[in-house]
Amino acid sequence: KQNLTHAPSVYVLDLISEVGEVAKEILLATEYGARPFTPPETLSGELGDVLYSLCLLATAVNVDLDEALTATLQKYAARQQAQGDIGSAAS
Repeated sequence: KQNLTHAPSVYVLDLISEVGEVAKEILLATEYGARPFTPPETLSGELGDVLYSLCLLATAVNVDLDEALTATLQKYAARQQAQGDIGSAAS
């Protein structure tokens, strides 16, 4: 534990920033879509930063990520069974 305590809004901004860094790595690796994607060595670290930021946000808002992921996987499985894919139903 790092004993970091901030408002959830701080963690949301950090998470968005980290996801942006992942997008940048992918765009640079493909020369903005001009060539096939080959994961750069830095991608693993950037994804680790995203995961860390997500964990901090979940902690700040009292969400158990294990429970959240389990519920999401169950939701997707039910959609797959009911409609043949995991996408949201059209409104």
